[in-house]
Amino acid sequence: MKARYILPVLLVAAALGVTAVLVTTGSQLSPSQPEAAPIAVRVVAARPGPVQLQVHAQGTVEPRTETELVPEVSGNVVWISPNLVSGGYFETGEPLLRIDDRDYRAAAQRAQATLTRAQAEFELAQAELSRAEDLLDRQLISRTDFDTRLRTARVAQATLQDAELVLETSRRDLTRTTMSAPFDGLVRSEQVDVGQFISRGASIASVYAVDFVEVRLPIADQQLAYLNVPLSQRGEIDESRAPDVSLTAEFAGEKQLWTGKIARTEAQIDPGSRMVYAIARVRADASENAVPPPVGLFVQAEIEGIAEDDVVVLPRSALRNENQVLVVDTENRLHFRTVDVLRVYRDDVFVTGGLERGELVSVSALQTVVDGMRVQPLLPQS
Repeated sequence: MKARYILPVLLVAAALGVTAVLVTTGSQLSPSQPEAAPIAVRVVAARPGPVQLQVHAQGTVEPRTETELVPEVSGNVVWISPNLVSGGYFETGEPLLRIDDRDYRAAAQRAQATLTRAQAEFELAQAELSRAEDLLDRQLISRTDFDTRLRTARVAQATLQDAELVLETSRRDLTRTTMSAPFDGLVRSEQVDVGQFISRGASIASVYAVDFVEVRLPIADQQLAYLNVPLSQRGEIDESRAPDVSLTAEFAGEKQLWTGKIARTEAQIDPGSRMVYAIARVRADASENAVPPPVGLFVQAEIEGIAEDDVVVLPRSALRNENQVLVVDTENRLHFRTVDVLRVYRDDVFVTGGLERGELVSVSALQTVVDGMRVQPLLPQS
């Protein structure tokens, strides 16, 4: 009976002894935290260099010179030029319309006859005044008779001057029966036909010149700092100092390009949009393919701004907290760096200070950044 109880006790004691030996002789494990794998970030190298700043805007092409064609005399229309139609082209001084001139021709002839009679009366009065002066010197006529002759001569002279002015006016009215424009241009619209009676001062057509066109470009007042336009400028800007401007648009199925100058800025800030309007002037034939910029076309404008040296251009994603970037050092660790930002425009950041040539700047969108964290920089593929 004793043997049956002793054997299990011996087995349990043996197991405990083996366990104790294993615990006392086993190796001790020290806890350790594995180092996190570095995060891959896209970087660009800082390359300072000269930069020509630009300002972009958009607007509609408008004629520089536009006027209403208004007759200065009244009458029936007897002839209209085939070019006096909407879209018609005409040259300087080209006849566009003729009014019945028979009444004006007769008026000019009557004025000529009146002038001839006035000249004869003036010559007679002058001759009589000369004889009266001689008779007065010899005391053969009274002073009253002489004064009467003098008055007659002066009245004849005034009548002659009046007749000359009437003849000049009648001849001018005669020339006004033929209408023309003082510039090469196009007809925007017309409201006249042959046989129609037109009155003096009533508009019959709208025309505009084709030598230059203008584009009114809205520019935020902050953007004026990047344009080489003197703020105290009044009126036209000297062409040698005027910024260049390029206009582009899709027209006739192709992309068109025109170049011009900023001619002036308007004298006020628009109260609604808080914009300053700059006027770009473009020669009608100033294009690479000789297609003139049509009036009414909506165009994109690129205005040449000021030039700066030693500027680093970075993607906008590199900027943090308005004036900081993340720089990767030689040990591949990430650090915050405060920089001098010249301008943030569209997708670019222009930096003028705070970066050395060749330094790597992170452009990745990192959610959490710890100063000094290790990263794996990835340069863009060439």
